[in-house]
Amino acid sequence: MRSYAMRRLLQAVPTLLIISLVIFGILHLAPGGPLAVYASAPNVDQATLERIEDRLGLNDPVPVQYLKWLRGMVTGDWGLSYKFGRPALEVISERLRASVLLVGTSLLFSLALSVPFGLYSALAKNKITRNLTSVIAMLGVSIPTFWLGLVILLVFSAKLRLIPSGGMYTLGGPNDLGDLLAHLLPPALVLATLPIAGWSRYIRSGMLEVINQDFIRTAHSKGLSERTVIFRHALKNALLPLITLVGLQAGRLIGGAVITEQVFAWPGVGRLLTESLVHRDYPVLMASFIMMAVLVIIGNLAADLMYALADPRIRLEAE
Repeated sequence: MRSYAMRRLLQAVPTLLIISLVIFGILHLAPGGPLAVYASAPNVDQATLERIEDRLGLNDPVPVQYLKWLRGMVTGDWGLSYKFGRPALEVISERLRASVLLVGTSLLFSLALSVPFGLYSALAKNKITRNLTSVIAMLGVSIPTFWLGLVILLVFSAKLRLIPSGGMYTLGGPNDLGDLLAHLLPPALVLATLPIAGWSRYIRSGMLEVINQDFIRTAHSKGLSERTVIFRHALKNALLPLITLVGLQAGRLIGGAVITEQVFAWPGVGRLLTESLVHRDYPVLMASFIMMAVLVIIGNLAADLMYALADPRIRLEAE
């Protein structure tokens, strides 16, 4: 297991290198650039723009800029933010706590709600109930995140005044745990909507497949209770695909939180990514994308390891 994990981590190095090269090229192919923000200022002349360009190293060829950035990334210097004038990693680290809190809460909601919902929809005897749960799951997959967030803010914040309109804390408020939860729960639930709907469908399909297998019939024939058969035998096997999904989704939720953080004004990495795109803040963008790629790779590795632990029949061996 340990040697497999080390091999996967070593394989991640060329993967991250290719990802960084592609992202760096795409960012520099986009129209405009960091100087567009300065050029729009009325008091900035061409000489000033040239000095800024020289100071930022933007007058070098793109391959040279990439090699300088790569060398800095390896040594821990990911460049200065064009917008904030501070190290990019420092800017991101200030927002990372909020994003981890939002994504972690969303994952907890996703797991806590998708498993019982999928289990209930698979074991429901009533045909109307089964069809209703399928429709609800389809709606959860189909509803756009930004639209759902705006509707929640319009109804529960603007009209009913039940939740805050956005942010992480109330300005001038107590800034305690209750205030934090009031701001955290709505965006976390919105972000969890798609995973809940998607994962519950996988659990439903897995349960419907497992409960018709021979070992389940054998467990029933031994006189085990229905609860024991479902939770100790069937559900454990039906959850195996969910392990892979959670590993993949854990890293991608930070990227998916971009829209949710923007709608709810949540001060996380997703909102910072949107601001950096507007200002063409290349160092912050590159650092954010690389961090997301690392999280996805770690999530994939964690899913493989958990899959092997959950199913002893699986052996992680090199090809």
